[in-house]
Amino acid sequence: MQKKILEFADILRKSGIRVSTAETIDAFEALDLLSLDEREQFRDTLRATMVKRGEDVPTFDELFDLFWSGFYDSLRDSFGDAANRLGDFGVDLDELLKQISQMLEGMDGDMGDLSELAQAMLTADLNQIEQLIMAAANAAEINIENFLQIGFFSRRTLEQMGLDDAGGELRDLAAALEAAGMDPQQLAALREFIDGLMDAARKSVRNFTERELQKQNHDYMEKFRRETLLEKSFYHLSEEEVRKMREVVERLAQKIKNILSIRRRRLNKGKLDLHQTLRKNMALGGVPFNLIFKQRKKDRPKLVILCDVSSSVANVSRFMLQFCYSLQEAFSKIRSYVFVAELGEVTHTMEEGDINEAIEEALEGGGVINVYTRSNFGHAFHHFWQNYLSAIDNKTTVLILGDARNNYNDARAWCLRDIHNKAKNVVWLNPESPSAWGFGDSVMDRYRPYIDVAEECRNLRQLNAVIDRLIL
Repeated sequence: MQKKILEFADILRKSGIRVSTAETIDAFEALDLLSLDEREQFRDTLRATMVKRGEDVPTFDELFDLFWSGFYDSLRDSFGDAANRLGDFGVDLDELLKQISQMLEGMDGDMGDLSELAQAMLTADLNQIEQLIMAAANAAEINIENFLQIGFFSRRTLEQMGLDDAGGELRDLAAALEAAGMDPQQLAALREFIDGLMDAARKSVRNFTERELQKQNHDYMEKFRRETLLEKSFYHLSEEEVRKMREVVERLAQKIKNILSIRRRRLNKGKLDLHQTLRKNMALGGVPFNLIFKQRKKDRPKLVILCDVSSSVANVSRFMLQFCYSLQEAFSKIRSYVFVAELGEVTHTMEEGDINEAIEEALEGGGVINVYTRSNFGHAFHHFWQNYLSAIDNKTTVLILGDARNNYNDARAWCLRDIHNKAKNVVWLNPESPSAWGFGDSVMDRYRPYIDVAEECRNLRQLNAVIDRLIL
């Protein structure tokens, strides 16, 4: 057990979790006092002794499942599918094995004549199969670094197991049973079962190799997933990817916060004023004993968000709002408005409670607008012009998100013109490609003269770049 825990601690270190020798010893001592029969208790003990930072807990839990469990369940599912093929022929596995044993006895043989792997597969001995796969993987010296090596190391492991030889033995057994007069229906079921066993073994070995990739390169795999999500269009995110995307947004927001924090410290100190330093040190022969710094204060901008929450841009809106509200300290004031045709303010909704719950509520209109209607940008901008124009001054950045698909209604571009004249700048994020702007019912070309920055924004990398321009 201690050897396995040392191996697990090494995997945690490779994945960025700092586990010291003393903490590993603590784990040994704690496990000596506890029963290992309870999986939850075992996991909690290792987590309590090895993990120091809250942000490392999800990584620990994932690696724990990869290292200590999960593969046997996958093995059971794969070989269970093979056994289910017998059901299609109305044949029971136990009865089939019993008949095979009886027929082999009559042929002066037994299952002991088969190789260890062939016996384990035929009798669906999952514990033995698991041990044989692990032994073959060790012999194959799996040192996997990326997805492209999965096929290579899977084949090496299968060769070390001798799967093709075991499959040949099982097929020869079926041929011998056929010659001995086995019932044709049972024989057909047996051959189908053998094909299923071969498929299950290959699937299990590949699954084992993929799990090794996860264990040995967890940090790399997480970075790869995040990079993939950065490039994936908001339009095509699954529900699970939306959840993971929230985590990526939080990481990117934290990165920008760190940059802003460093910048503020530099601004507080000031920049060296070489001219004034030399003047103040004239009496000292020009030797700069006394340093003079320029003091410069950078005002934080105000931000007004006009967010289209129609279904076509819901995911873009979701992550843009999360991004902006994760960076509230970068702005002196954020006011948020949502619209489809009607427009309403959701600033208070966004400022209270959990940010993700607030965003979901805002996407439903925040109780202030009807989201189940056709988009009308002109009507929304006119409503803002009538009721909220005073929220804008020359320190305000207006951030608009929407596809500018106006369903052939009046664009009322003059409303955006007046907003632009009052604001510091107007930024529009459009999830559609610029090649589609102004075509069909798009009125983006009508609004474009009153926009300082118009950017395509269909994935998180593009959104991150725009936020950088706003605050950095």
